[in-house]
Amino acid sequence: MASQQPSRKLKNYFEEGKIYISPKTYAILKTNKPLSNAFAVIQDHKEITVVIEQEKMHGCGVISVEKGWKIITFDLVLPFELVGFLAKVTTLFARAKISVFVLSSYSTDHILVKDKDLIQAIRVLKGLGFKKVKK
Repeated sequence: MASQQPSRKLKNYFEEGKIYISPKTYAILKTNKPLSNAFAVIQDHKEITVVIEQEKMHGCGVISVEKGWKIITFDLVLPFELVGFLAKVTTLFARAKISVFVLSSYSTDHILVKDKDLIQAIRVLKGLGFKKVKK
């Protein structure tokens, strides 16, 4: 499915896309073990990073924590051949002084922004052409 529309232009993904904003607030943890109730777990040779609902993080073997993140999910399938999607979004976020933590799943991308930056992030995304914002 991911390679069905490689000829679509980048701007079409913005203009036809929707974003979903999770109503939950998340924390990004450095932990000593993976957590099964997490939104995402990234385990590399140096550390384990967990993105989890903030209210579920207690007693998780936390080494370090960053609290107060909101997840913006791009509610569309992004083909592997698509070049520049995240680059465009993150460049505009950087210009707006919005810090991000980026995750990709098989079909789409997720950007975490601090709760205090959420309204500005939505404005930036609407400026790119995202017309529908689902919460």
